[in-house]
Amino acid sequence: MKLLVTGGAGFIGSAVVRRALRAGHEVVNLDALTYAANPANVAEVADLPGYAFVRADLRDRAALDAALAAHRPDAIMHLAAESHVDRSIDGPADFIATNITGTFNLLEAARAWWEAQGRPDGFRLHHVSTDEVFGHLGPDDPRFTEAMPYAPRSPYSASKAAADHLVRAWHETYGLPVVLSNCSNNYGPFHFPEKLIPVIILAALHGQPIPIYGRGQNVRDWLFVEDHAEALLLVLQRGRTGRSYNIGGEAEAANIDIARRICALMDELHPSGAPHDRLITFVPDRPGHDLRYAIDPSRMRDELGWRPSVTLDQGLRRTVTWYLEHRDWWQPLLSRPGVGQRLGVAG
Repeated sequence: MKLLVTGGAGFIGSAVVRRALRAGHEVVNLDALTYAANPANVAEVADLPGYAFVRADLRDRAALDAALAAHRPDAIMHLAAESHVDRSIDGPADFIATNITGTFNLLEAARAWWEAQGRPDGFRLHHVSTDEVFGHLGPDDPRFTEAMPYAPRSPYSASKAAADHLVRAWHETYGLPVVLSNCSNNYGPFHFPEKLIPVIILAALHGQPIPIYGRGQNVRDWLFVEDHAEALLLVLQRGRTGRSYNIGGEAEAANIDIARRICALMDELHPSGAPHDRLITFVPDRPGHDLRYAIDPSRMRDELGWRPSVTLDQGLRRTVTWYLEHRDWWQPLLSRPGVGQRLGVAG
């Protein structure tokens, strides 16, 4: 297949690009190269004959039309998004423009392309979303299923919920062939250094305070990014048109537990400065901080035969090791706007 991947220079998108090319697909990577994108994320595959890059913004409908006409993809995987909750609290306008208006532009460009080609049966658009659209859970609540009502609680999750609704509406109203997926928290190599796990690793490495919101009791379901990329390609190829799939790591852990596990790994792999857990520092909580996310991945398992292959302990070890060995990747990113600063304190 020839895939057009939006956001393919980002964290999850680049994992999809790398995996798709190694699986023999052609990939057109469409990315605006905003602050969290990095061409280095795909450098190891950028010279392969099946790879092409298009710098374009989802807010530019003409650029999307031109990319589809020039590259004629068999499918679109839509991963481009503003994704940092704290940034959405401080500046929600970018999230509305990219995640909602940008998704609308992509849907309209895809629909025009699909109709101009005679509505080919094999074409589909895969919209990649988040479990945060479902709101939050109490400690004993059942996990998120695909049938749960949406209840977003941050500008970020609200913008992704709106995008999900648009994708479903374009399927029901215009017949556009789509699949959707909602994932739990990703982590792994190439994770932009403003997110929780890289923040912990780099703070520990530099002997700086490790900031943990509140008392660290917020629970997330952690999914290794390469497992997620595998699942996304499976949904694209074998998922039922019009259907959504929850992709989870089956690895719930409180933020304070994640911090302590990473500190233990740093004690082992980078003993200078040990014990690193002495650096854990509790800071004022984020406004509206969701207590718990947890995915029920039964549909992925029962319909598509997929389960995560990397345990949380394995994934954290691989991630910490990668950051220790790839200073040349993350060091330049520390100077990008907002990185290393406390964000999300408005409200």
